[in-house]
Amino acid sequence: MGEQRQRYSDEFKRETVKFAQEQQKKKTMSDIADELKIPLSCLHDWMTKYRVFENEPIAIEERLNKLEQQLRDKERELKEKDRKLANTEEELAILKKAVHIFSSPKP
Repeated sequence: MGEQRQRYSDEFKRETVKFAQEQQKKKTMSDIADELKIPLSCLHDWMTKYRVFENEPIAIEERLNKLEQQLRDKERELKEKDRKLANTEEELAILKKAVHIFSSPKP
């Protein structure tokens, strides 16, 4: 006959998911499953069902810092483009005045 399936309590599953969330930055899901001696597929299923985002490590902080840096770079780039546009508009205004002066009839 077949092997008896292991049954896990909801509390065990929740605690396992909490542990996995805390360890995700240090270990892979496979390593965590091996350490806890549970199938990786079970761990993935439990993560889907019992995941609590408050338990997530602040690994997102790195991504947030990267996005903030990209935002600062874009803002710097936008300011540079605004400055170039202002200079171009000023040059255009000067050229329009010059055209008006040189195209008017001389008395």
